[in-house]
Amino acid sequence: MFKQFLQSLLIVLGGILFFACGTGENQEEVNVYTHRHYEADQKLFDMFTEATGIKVNVVSASADELIQKLELEGANSPADVLITVDAGRLHRAQEKGLLQAINSPTLESNIPAKFRDPEGYWFGLTYRARIFAYSKERVKPEELSSYEALTAPEWKGRVLTRSSENIYNQSLLASIIAHHGAEGAQEWASGLLANMARDPKGSDRDQVKAVASGEGDVAIVNTYYIGIMLNDSNEEERKAAEKIAVFFPNQEDRGTHINISGAGVTKYAPNKENAIKLIEFLSESQSQEFLANINFEYPVNPNTEFSELLKAWGSFKSDNLNLSVLGKNNSEAVMVFDRVGWK
Repeated sequence: MFKQFLQSLLIVLGGILFFACGTGENQEEVNVYTHRHYEADQKLFDMFTEATGIKVNVVSASADELIQKLELEGANSPADVLITVDAGRLHRAQEKGLLQAINSPTLESNIPAKFRDPEGYWFGLTYRARIFAYSKERVKPEELSSYEALTAPEWKGRVLTRSSENIYNQSLLASIIAHHGAEGAQEWASGLLANMARDPKGSDRDQVKAVASGEGDVAIVNTYYIGIMLNDSNEEERKAAEKIAVFFPNQEDRGTHINISGAGVTKYAPNKENAIKLIEFLSESQSQEFLANINFEYPVNPNTEFSELLKAWGSFKSDNLNLSVLGKNNSEAVMVFDRVGWK
């Protein structure tokens, strides 16, 4: 516990020193706390600076560390924008009073309602679908249908996914709670656990590799990991991804579960107007296309074209659930996982 506190304290002090030493008093700036760690993001920040003259200062850490950092800093926080993956984490930051609601006609125009908080506390920037990555050799696509169908006896010992601590799985279960209630979600989680090829472990990439090596036949993963692996400089990553195909579940009913990367203006943002300008910039079609092509994410702005790879996977019906529900159901999802023994 003391070690964890010390690590958090060092992150806070490091951030304060970074902003204190790295910025000038008369320079327009915006301070970003981000969980995203992609080269595409930094390129977009540079493009924003070139377009506006506003310098973007970045502190990167895990979402939980950044949320704790904002809590510890309180009103003295230099942060203007929090960027993280998963609507559940954005909702958590909102519930802790770390974000402020903003009114932006630009964001309301660029981002459909289901990708943003109804009260304006956070806004989706990209989305990803949680799909089935299945073996081209051992599974026929007509055998697949829905998340619920993976609990059937024929899938025993064939399913792979991450641990219950993973926020992507927590949000998937939160969406199932929204559609089937806690009891129905528990039945699903118990059934899927019984069909797993191994104990839940590893990243989404590890699930794809396990399917490629024959350890399981179907993995539940996020789409953009497949895109990244197919274009990786590492031959092992590429070959593993080439052995699987993508299937979008629940096309006959509610649609495939999706989640977002998103941003919110922090509660005590010292550069609030610049923060809003940055998020608006990231929501514009040019920025959205950049993210879609480099990071293989789906753009939230409907006027943006998908990357060629995403086009190749085809269009799909997505769950229309407002993503704020994922955060509201997160605690229940964690309890359901605990009750069924999903590690």
